[in-house]
Amino acid sequence: QVQLVESGGGLVQPGGSLKLSCEASGVALEWFAIAWFRQAPGKDREGVSCITNDVETTWYSDSVKGRFTISRDNAYNTVYLQMNNMNEEDAGVYYCAARGPSVRALCIMDGIFGSWGQGTQVTVSS
Repeated sequence: QVQLVESGGGLVQPGGSLKLSCEASGVALEWFAIAWFRQAPGKDREGVSCITNDVETTWYSDSVKGRFTISRDNAYNTVYLQMNNMNEEDAGVYYCAARGPSVRALCIMDGIFGSWGQGTQVTVSS
């Protein structure tokens, strides 16, 4: 099973940027698709972004498209989420999740992600 640890959350002003990291241990991340989800207080958890294990495909929700960028460095067993031009609606707890292992691990956002991190808090406020 993959152990995932998120980091990089914090307080940012509207229009600012944060970069989240999701570091994996236990197995090689190269066999897993990795997604970012977020949950704001009183709201359902929503998918934000995802990257396949072969880096050929990325997915973004409409609300973050053009502002967020997902990337991965399998040598460091880490996936990143660069968040730019943030607004209050981006606030919440951000979780990374792993889907796999597979030779071709796909981003099926309503599928099963077997491993989840504990989350990192993101606050957007002036």
